[in-house]
Amino acid sequence: MGSAERIKNVAKRIAQAREAGHDVVVVSAMSGETNRLVALAHEMQDCPDPREMDVVLSTGEQVTIGLLAMALKSIGVPAKSY
Repeated sequence: MGSAERIKNVAKRIAQAREAGHDVVVVSAMSGETNRLVALAHEMQDCPDPREMDVVLSTGEQVTIGLLAMALKSIGVPAKSY
């Protein structure tokens, strides 16, 4: 999901899946974001600390889930980011 438009398209597809009775959604970071965050981590340490790498990489997913929840709400689908 590399742009706002793509996130909105995913929201529409999720709404359709929800109408079909499904209720599980898995979201990934926006296109290119994980690579950007990995590169930044490697600028800090040659071999980034695994715990801190998890924290850094999770931010990519957090941005996407917040934006996706907003997109879903804008089309009338109840949503919460976690």
